[in-house]
Amino acid sequence: MKSRRRNREAFAENSFWQSYSDMMAALLLIFILIIAITLAVYRQKNTDLQRTEHELGLARQEIEDGRKLLSDAQQKLDLARVDLENYRLEIDKSNQELAFSLAQLQQAYDEAALTKDELNNAYLEIENARNELTSTQQELENIVGIRTDIIGALQSAFNNSGMSVDVQTGSITFASDVLFGFNSAALTAESRVTLKDVIPTYLDVLLQDKFRDYIAEIIVEGHTDTDGDYASNMTLSYQRAYSVAEFCIDEKNGLSKTKIAQLTSLLTVNGRSWSHPVYVKDAQGNNTARVDKAASRRVEIKFRLKEDEMIEKIAEILKQQ
Repeated sequence: MKSRRRNREAFAENSFWQSYSDMMAALLLIFILIIAITLAVYRQKNTDLQRTEHELGLARQEIEDGRKLLSDAQQKLDLARVDLENYRLEIDKSNQELAFSLAQLQQAYDEAALTKDELNNAYLEIENARNELTSTQQELENIVGIRTDIIGALQSAFNNSGMSVDVQTGSITFASDVLFGFNSAALTAESRVTLKDVIPTYLDVLLQDKFRDYIAEIIVEGHTDTDGDYASNMTLSYQRAYSVAEFCIDEKNGLSKTKIAQLTSLLTVNGRSWSHPVYVKDAQGNNTARVDKAASRRVEIKFRLKEDEMIEKIAEILKQQ
């Protein structure tokens, strides 16, 4: 009995330590398991954290890229707003110009809206202008032929005299040395005889009925040589021309009252000083540089036809059309 009891106590004591040992082994195993699980969880968490940090970095980069894109988009939007504002201003300007053009067009339309009577009057005015132009052109053509006829009549009238008529202009020239004394504008007695013989003949041709209406001006023009100053020669040349003109309109010198009245309406007196001298000619008939002082001292009587008036009239008619 005692032996069984001791075996039982010994067994019981051994079982306690064995149980304790098993329990500690189990606890150690559990602890190791917990550590393993903890390490596994830590590793997983660390991996998850690294992945999360990586994803966060990517997200941050995407955010940064998004910000840049947003900034670029904002700049483009600002530029688009500026362009839009400029476009609006251009549209406003275009609208203003369009409104102005429409107003001008309306005004032009109103001005161009002639009534039938106004249009007929305009056509009538154009037709009258054409008729006047045709008539004026005919007159001008007549004047071109008249000059030749007048020069021919003057040459015939002076055919048997010592007075020559310029074949180009129809003018006649008196030497101042024949008409006047030195530096004088008073006609000499001998010159009065010469003028009384020549002047009526010349003016009778110009003032006859078939030529008179074509004459615009009869000109008495005085010239001097190149000695002396221009101003004093201008005075002398004019006074000499005036003396000849005064002789022409004196009834005692051969013209009738009617012819004198016609002459005074056409007569012009000019003094030209030494601005148009006569030059010595060479053997071939060409002018040299040397002034012929005797020939330069002269008084010319010439005429001007209504060519200029006709041309101006034609130009005015064409301008009106």
